Amino acid sequence: MMDNQVPPRKVPNFCSIRYGIALLLLLCNVIVMSQRVCMSLTMIAMVNSTEPHGLSNTSTKEPQDNIKDPVYNWSTEIQGIMLSSIFYGLLISQIPAGYLSGIYSLKKMVGSALFLSSLFTLLIPLAAEFGEALVIICRVIQGLFQGMALTTQQVVWIKWAPPLEQVRLTSLSLSGLLLGPCVVLLITGFICDSLGWPMVFYIFGACGCALSLLWFVLFYEDPKDHPCISKSEKEYITSALAQQNGLLSSLPHLFAWIFAILAGHMADVFLSRNILSLLTIRKLFTLLGLLLPALFSLCLLYLSSSFHGTMIFLILANATGSFCMGGILINVLDIAPRYYGFLKGFTNVIGLTGGLVASTVTGVILSQDQDSPWLKIFFMMVANNVISLIFYLIFAKAEIQDWAKETQNTYL
Repeated sequence: MMDNQVPPRKVPNFCSIRYGIALLLLLCNVIVMSQRVCMSLTMIAMVNSTEPHGLSNTSTKEPQDNIKDPVYNWSTEIQGIMLSSIFYGLLISQIPAGYLSGIYSLKKMVGSALFLSSLFTLLIPLAAEFGEALVIICRVIQGLFQGMALTTQQVVWIKWAPPLEQVRLTSLSLSGLLLGPCVVLLITGFICDSLGWPMVFYIFGACGCALSLLWFVLFYEDPKDHPCISKSEKEYITSALAQQNGLLSSLPHLFAWIFAILAGHMADVFLSRNILSLLTIRKLFTLLGLLLPALFSLCLLYLSSSFHGTMIFLILANATGSFCMGGILINVLDIAPRYYGFLKGFTNVIGLTGGLVASTVTGVILSQDQDSPWLKIFFMMVANNVISLIFYLIFAKAEIQDWAKETQNTYL
């Protein structure tokens, strides 16, 4: 007689601990985005547009309002640096945060990152009194901890998301990134008018600190350890995860999506602020998108001594390739917008051909080499990335080429 496997009984969604965690992460992302975006609106109240800019960091003397609403003489260049400086911290922290998330406690990493980001949000009004340099430093540090919070929170779902609910839980938590700017736009103007612009930072900073304490109390790394989870939900999650391979396989693609959004935003920030030239931006993001996957592939061969280490390097090797979104993958639009559709199709054919050849070569190596086939495969991939990168760095252009310019013929 054959034994029939009984699928795990599904427990209610929104009355469950796992959805409570998703809601907690949603609020975390709302606070993080609010802290990031609010300065874009408070800057209008922080800067005196009627005074000559570029002077020392002094506030104008308006007796009725200068205590609760100090105003500074910051140039437009300084304002631009202040607003964009948080993205430097975000960019720097992504890869270290991804690596450390497999080593240290997620509870401590997410909670501490949110608390420290909130703490430096509280310090911005005080930093502004001492000079624009301190504001920029606070914003960069904010970016470091926000990048850590945004990256490490995704690892939570390795143990908490059943395969059939992975997308639902992830999208629910990440939706806070879209809700945050909405909250800022709704209430920041009112707070500035009624309480003064410093209160914007105090309110969002205090909310973040309170939420981080709530995270430390309510979140547990493993469903098995949570004191409030029901027996049915615990069994449902653990048995569902024991039967899946899809969640782990999807993580590289999830992080690739996050990195692609980050790359596109960062490239536009560098360009709009005139921080780097267009050609430098394309080369920088192509360098990151080709060199980092090669480096993490080598790390996968020599440094991944544990399951978590292997997963982290696999995710990073795949995800960091998305930096090419701000580089070579959009470069055709720079050099030949007139023929963009044709050239994009042509390059896609070359890319697909490369994929077919790579699959064939991989199969041949695996069938003929029984000792160390994957070592050869990874080294071939690394060599391909490095050679392609060198070629691109030498020959890349970012201006419209003569052959792609539209010509007008004049007839007499």
